[in-house]
Amino acid sequence: MRTGSNFLEANLNAMPNVACNGEAFNPHFIGKLNQDAAFGVTLAQREADPTTLLREMRAHSPGLSGFRYFHDHDPRVLPIVLADPRCAKVILTRNPVESYVSWKIAQATGQWKLTQAKRLKTAKAHFDAPEFTAHLDQLQDFQLRLMHGLQTSGQTAFYIDYEDINDTDVLNGLARFLGVTGELAAPDDTLKKQNPEEISEKVENYDEMVAALSRLDRFNLARTPNFEPRRAPAIPSFLAAGAALYMPLRGGPEDAVTEWLAALGPVTADFSQKSLRQWLRKKPAHRSFTVLRHPVARAHAGFCSHILTGALPHIREGLIKSYKLALPKIGEPMTLDQHREAFLGFLYFLKLNVAGQTGLRIDPRFASQTAVLQGFAQFQGPDLVLREDSLPMGLGFLAAEIGVACPAIPALPDPSLDLLAQIYDADIESAARDAYSRDYMGYGFTDWR
Repeated sequence: MRTGSNFLEANLNAMPNVACNGEAFNPHFIGKLNQDAAFGVTLAQREADPTTLLREMRAHSPGLSGFRYFHDHDPRVLPIVLADPRCAKVILTRNPVESYVSWKIAQATGQWKLTQAKRLKTAKAHFDAPEFTAHLDQLQDFQLRLMHGLQTSGQTAFYIDYEDINDTDVLNGLARFLGVTGELAAPDDTLKKQNPEEISEKVENYDEMVAALSRLDRFNLARTPNFEPRRAPAIPSFLAAGAALYMPLRGGPEDAVTEWLAALGPVTADFSQKSLRQWLRKKPAHRSFTVLRHPVARAHAGFCSHILTGALPHIREGLIKSYKLALPKIGEPMTLDQHREAFLGFLYFLKLNVAGQTGLRIDPRFASQTAVLQGFAQFQGPDLVLREDSLPMGLGFLAAEIGVACPAIPALPDPSLDLLAQIYDADIESAARDAYSRDYMGYGFTDWR
């Protein structure tokens, strides 16, 4: 709201054979304030099925017919129109500070549209930094969603700024984008600009606003770049016993947790999405969980079990040929120094691999734990994210949640941890942090020791 959308709508309606039907999917009315029906569709009917209104709007319109859609309107409508290449998208933007201040003034005065200057109501806005930040986040999230939807469907939109709505040439360019025959001689003059003063005169705590805005990271410099490919939910790897569902993070303490799970009862494996849904319905009091491992220990365990042994031959060959990693022949021993240098080189490779900068696939054992958990969430995120270093406490809590006695956690030897303890140093820790910065930041991992 308060981006000039009323003015844009008026100019669209001034174009031949174009009808903009207001906020057709506003949760509280249809089209405009206090209107609860349009095209023979009531508010209740639209709520039951929003496509009914879309169909009737199209059927009753001889030319182009559309509506204004904001981020807080019926969310069921956006995927339908966004994916439809026959639906033209006109995206109106405005300086978010100006939009926020205008919105606050409208809240204070109750005046959202002005047709006669003599009826102008005035008030000063009070800038609320947390509220503005939330407002900005909503706008940015919505704009990113629009952009992604257009990109993935191979479409483009007509972008128009608040300041351009009064430009006849721009409006006629919009008409050409819509395929409208004919031009506007001038913008519609029905609506009057509200609050045309400088922003310093419209905000009662202007200095406070300036100070708050100076603290915002306008260019998102604090963002951690992420180029790691998205991962699938990995449902076939899930294991269930009793009312517990284990979602393994490859490279973690899988063997020990799997044995603990088996102590609860028969283990069900090889799930598909269908069979997993069936299991979830049969176990209404179920709890799902996964177990995090420290990034250094996880990378080293995978290095020992799958790189040195040749269990991932394609990746091993690529490491030797393309990244000149000094790996011994399979089965040949290494000195501690050789092992340390090889593992350190592998961590440097993982930094590139996880960022999508190598031609080798990212094996689940070496993907970031953050990406794997995000993959789980495409189906369903785990109830509990436990940690290897506090596993007895975590599994004890899980057992209590599902109402069973907690089995003992098997003490399975892990030679990779003993070997890691002998070669670990600050360089290895630093290289692991570079490779898995998202995991360190997101899950608060400290140095391995």
